[in-house]
Amino acid sequence: MKIGITGATGQLGRLVVEKLKNNVNPKNIVALVRSPEKAVDLNVEARAFDYGQPDILADALTGIDHLLLISGSEVGQRFAQHQNVIEAARKANVKWIVYTSLLHADTSSLSLATEHQQTEELLKSSGIPYTVLRNGWYTENYTASIPGALAAGAFVGSAADGKISSAAREDYAEAATVVLTSEGHVGNVYELAGDAAYTLQDLAAEISRQTGKHIPYNNLSEEEYAEVLKSVGLPEGLASAIAGWDVGASQGDLFDDSHQLSRLIGRPTTSLADIVEKALV
Repeated sequence: MKIGITGATGQLGRLVVEKLKNNVNPKNIVALVRSPEKAVDLNVEARAFDYGQPDILADALTGIDHLLLISGSEVGQRFAQHQNVIEAARKANVKWIVYTSLLHADTSSLSLATEHQQTEELLKSSGIPYTVLRNGWYTENYTASIPGALAAGAFVGSAADGKISSAAREDYAEAATVVLTSEGHVGNVYELAGDAAYTLQDLAAEISRQTGKHIPYNNLSEEEYAEVLKSVGLPEGLASAIAGWDVGASQGDLFDDSHQLSRLIGRPTTSLADIVEKALV
């Protein structure tokens, strides 16, 4: 039985491949990537796979039994790309698709939710057995901003006092691995999030505690935060989107207390303190 991993050279994909190698024969893992030469260090079979090139996808999926479809990164193009992959999977007789979606994709106000919800509906109507992993925010999405916060003397955002149930990227990779290598998951939709919710004030306080510097959290309006992000070099569209996602966090879009992630992986999710510590190394 072969397991295909799309986006296998991405941050999540690499972690999944490495964890899978501890559970299944590496000969049964296929990295599906745009540039196979970039997957050499994974030490598994690599095949050219570009969501935007439907003509090559079915052949690349030949012999793949189970497919982890890691959602594409090109916002606005993802549904069409996912549609290409699902259609190719049908042609290649893939027996099961596991898809990485968004936390509460069916009710979230985040701009990201629409394409995930569309993909979920397409999966359900495809005739292919499926499992949906609705991944919450990666804590690394926020800890990546620590160097800038230290330089500026403050952590900024527009999430107000919204509770954020994020988890480490590694936690989500472990969940995907568990699902791919165990029984009883077909047809399930999992809401995956960290065990302990925090606010951005809490994050700033943890950064302050670990660095010994006073790093306050400054809450900005959506427009002000977008301007800050543009000032440090982010494209206007991305800056506006990030600021909007923070506003979504203020409205509860990144909160979940079901603990489905920790139950899947059989351990507590990685703590905020541990992820901050790793980011400061």
